[in-house]
Amino acid sequence: MADLPNKAKVVVIGGGVVGASCLYHLAKKGWSDCVLLEKNELTAGSTWHAAGNVPSFSTSWAIMNMQRYSIDLYARLGEEVDYPMNYHQTGSIRLAHSKERMQEFERAKGWGKNQGMDLEILSVEEIKERYPFIETHDLEGALYDPNDGDIDPAQITQALAKGARDMGAKVIRFCPATGVSQDGEGWIVHTDKGDIACDYVVNSAGYYAQRVGEWFKPYGGRTVPMMVMSHQYVLTEEIPEIEAWSKANGCKKLPLLRDVDVSYYFRQEKHGFNIGPYEPNCKAEWAESGEAIPEDFSFQLWSDDLDRIGDIVADSMERVPLAATAGISQIINGPIPYAPDGMPLIGPMPGVKNAFECCVFTFGIAQGGGAGKVLAEWVIDGGTEWDMWAVDPRRYTDYTDHDYCVAKGMEVYGHEYAMHFPHHEWPAGRDKKLSPVHEKVKALGGQMGAYNGWERANWFAKPGDDTSEEATQTWNRNGPWAVRVKEECEAVRDACGVLDLPGFTRLRVSGAGADEWLRGFVTGGLPKVGRMNLVYVADDRGRILTEFSCIRLEEDSFVLITAATAQWHDGELVRNALPEGLECCETTTERDALLVAGPQSREVLSGLTDADLSLPWLSHQHCTVAGQKAFLIRVSFTGELGWEVHAENEAIPAIYDALLEAGAKPFGMYALNALRIEKGYRAWKGDLSTDYSMLEGGLERFVTFDKPQEFPGKAALLAERQQGRKKAFVQLIVDAGEADAPYMAPIWHEGQIVGEVTSGTWGYRVNASVALAMVRAELAVPGTELEVEIYGERCRAVVQPDAPMWDPENERLWA
Repeated sequence: MADLPNKAKVVVIGGGVVGASCLYHLAKKGWSDCVLLEKNELTAGSTWHAAGNVPSFSTSWAIMNMQRYSIDLYARLGEEVDYPMNYHQTGSIRLAHSKERMQEFERAKGWGKNQGMDLEILSVEEIKERYPFIETHDLEGALYDPNDGDIDPAQITQALAKGARDMGAKVIRFCPATGVSQDGEGWIVHTDKGDIACDYVVNSAGYYAQRVGEWFKPYGGRTVPMMVMSHQYVLTEEIPEIEAWSKANGCKKLPLLRDVDVSYYFRQEKHGFNIGPYEPNCKAEWAESGEAIPEDFSFQLWSDDLDRIGDIVADSMERVPLAATAGISQIINGPIPYAPDGMPLIGPMPGVKNAFECCVFTFGIAQGGGAGKVLAEWVIDGGTEWDMWAVDPRRYTDYTDHDYCVAKGMEVYGHEYAMHFPHHEWPAGRDKKLSPVHEKVKALGGQMGAYNGWERANWFAKPGDDTSEEATQTWNRNGPWAVRVKEECEAVRDACGVLDLPGFTRLRVSGAGADEWLRGFVTGGLPKVGRMNLVYVADDRGRILTEFSCIRLEEDSFVLITAATAQWHDGELVRNALPEGLECCETTTERDALLVAGPQSREVLSGLTDADLSLPWLSHQHCTVAGQKAFLIRVSFTGELGWEVHAENEAIPAIYDALLEAGAKPFGMYALNALRIEKGYRAWKGDLSTDYSMLEGGLERFVTFDKPQEFPGKAALLAERQQGRKKAFVQLIVDAGEADAPYMAPIWHEGQIVGEVTSGTWGYRVNASVALAMVRAELAVPGTELEVEIYGERCRAVVQPDAPMWDPENERLWA
């Protein structure tokens, strides 16, 4: 056993497959002076009892990237590190009972194709050909993944650990970490065997990640948003027919089955079966008030609870009747950690410098390989190859209390294979953050959605509208919301609309030298006093980190406004870069905003305010509205004449009521999304992400190359400008059917994938299906005909001119 060193570059806490992968990838990138600490033996936590399935399928683009990488890594790792592994790439068949499920599979097939994978759609007859023991009478079809399969979790963990050791990293077993202390910019990790100083710490402690996370709270950290589920799977006795089939087929294993509409996986295990249900009647462990995880729950399981999963197991045996001929040999019941959305936490630890999280993995075996790659990039490079916001720990903020995490974790587990329809809102864990007019908005018919915990109206229903959860479970645009969203867009187009928008992230930066610092922080120029503009921050590669509305109050006083979901991401981005002597004050929760937009918005406001409504586009002023102190900004994300009204929370109800009484019509987030896409306005972490550079994103006008300040990404962008961008932002009109182009829908040209959709919807002002997209640069020419793949159907699309599709001269906006 290796001795505990006094110092290391990185200390990884936790010796499951994910921790081992972190160590391996850190060493692979050249940081061999790294140490992994494990309180027991490697794999002692969830890795030990994991089923070991390794799919590529995901409903998240980022997760699919990670899982694809894991599959590629595992296929070569045994030979690379000289460690034998049982890795069976059997392929998998994911069954569909409905048209909607087949649409989901078509979308996944397109994603896979764009990532270089060969996923296939199977007919019912083809399912039977590949799996002779299955009943198919009630199926619509299936998705086939040739690279799916299963791997021995212990072997892959040991192989990663061996590979890391061979490159010089250390694995210290039976050495529990007991706490941390900050040491300047670095850390001291305390253990029963002594202390180890390091530059960086990684929390990869599995279902102990929340306990480890508490050590960092004195240094600015927060409670890790997670809970633990009890997950069971059933192993049958061996079946002669399976053994005979395997021998007759060169000792192959049957493809892995997943009946996602019933909610289980079904895998050949030796010559029997492994049946893994995700039951709605699920159970959270260690979740009651005051109930604590045991000090050491290594290599332990709970007693089985077959009653909870019996119906699903019985259904699986009807699907494959051969399984019913065998008895049950064992039931595994062990802990699996869950984040509120079922996806892991990988990236910077919120609020804590030089500390990272790579934990809370529901599917740690499938994602472990890719997770180690992503974590190593975060630590060493300060950013990742792929945009990984979907798993960034900062996507959660202060609303993720214990009750929320338990409620959402159980909801996700009980709907593990559920389809994530674009207009469906999950009901658990709601009403965490409410605007001052929340009850008024609901009384007006507001159908709410959660945005960084803030409740906002997605659309406004009228009496008789179907607002049931079932009504939203469609990929198509024409649900019960469609006619109302059309009316809301038309109200903004023809009259005046008002949208309550709580949760804007507001960062006030001030102090002597704020102007000079900010010029070196953003890619472009700054507004004059009394004005505002958009500014962007790039990373060292010139890729898009974030977008701010920059409001200049005084010579050295600015307010940076950004998306609600970006609160912790952008707050850290600013605070970590801020030099000594400057101050950053956040007023996100103390204020609310109302968007007032439409050709009659000046008329509506004129009777309520003492503001000068003749001030031009991108101006701002302090004023009163409805007798309340307010801050008025002449800007509109709708593309119509409009203002944002910002005010203290207690002032908002009077202002909102006055606007409604003056004739403003309430509108919601669905309408706002349609309106902004028609104008070509980008949204953060959809159209604006680190997958694209500033130049690829069509944002060169926001880059000032000749300013004296050396802003991040300047050198990379200069080189890209000289060499030419690889991709380009375009606006498309799509000949879509009943569904609009979803996020990351593949774009085809002459039989090849040439790009992807970043936003898509129906444009009610232009009366067409519209999309924002990234395509190969040479195709970004107005009039170019492309094809957008929408749930398996390739639809003609035409590249539009660079000007907005709606009001291309901005005459309405600047009126």
